[in-house]
Amino acid sequence: MLFRSRRRSGCSGHRSGHRTGGTCQAAWAFRLLIGYGRPVRIATWNVNSLKARLPRVEEWLADVQPDVLCMQETKLADDAFPALTFASMGYESVHHGQGQWNGVAILSRVGIANPVANFADGGPADPEARIITANCGGVLVSSVYVPNGRSLDHEHYQYKLRWMTQLKAHVAALATPDQQVVITGDFNIAPTDLDVYDPVKFVGSTHVSEPERQVLASLCDWGLVDLFRMQHPEGRLYSWWDYRSGDFHMGRGLRIDLVLGTKSVADRCTFSVVDRNARKGQSPSDHAPVLVDLA
Repeated sequence: MLFRSRRRSGCSGHRSGHRTGGTCQAAWAFRLLIGYGRPVRIATWNVNSLKARLPRVEEWLADVQPDVLCMQETKLADDAFPALTFASMGYESVHHGQGQWNGVAILSRVGIANPVANFADGGPADPEARIITANCGGVLVSSVYVPNGRSLDHEHYQYKLRWMTQLKAHVAALATPDQQVVITGDFNIAPTDLDVYDPVKFVGSTHVSEPERQVLASLCDWGLVDLFRMQHPEGRLYSWWDYRSGDFHMGRGLRIDLVLGTKSVADRCTFSVVDRNARKGQSPSDHAPVLVDLA
């Protein structure tokens, strides 16, 4: 299923009256980059239930003002997606959902054209709502929620590897590497050991196994660049922290939320950040948003 809404014309940036105390701390830094002639800002965020996180998302949109936001794990059916809320803030939206699990969306205030729910490579359709693609302001954008894999001996792990292979075919069916393409979302794969707080602890686990990293590398070999890593070659910068044992405050995380872009997009990339402040406060997602600015 594909749900689409258009933004309301003439609407100013509505924001929720509920403040969470987390995202507002990021506003000052990001507002320095907001103004006339500023770059196009693309962000990804696994919200881990949009119903539970909607006030935080509204506040974050008003503070950080991305032009495109890709969301994962909305955990909503299409008819429950709050499209009118986002339209009142100036965003068109498309959503591919299935109820209490999975679910992906794209919000855009630079236009949405030719939206595609599921894969477009002519292969078997994914029975789960994990990918949606649209043209946003001249950039082909896919919001993806890659399967977790569960364990190395689980069928879900094989499903994950097949899914990543089909993602590459999907991108190749819609674009060529010389076009402007962004594939972003929760990949559930840490590209290298730099993206893991304790690589030894994760030996024998999903998210870091060699086959997972190989299928991610194969996708990048098509012609994609890890935009955040391009801007930040150092390690110990993460986008996900387990809720348990105070992992966020202890710095025990993984970088599994990625923004991949073709060379023409990478050449435009001037800024990238993980918004850790959005992981703070009351009832946060276990993921933080990742942003890139394109000149």
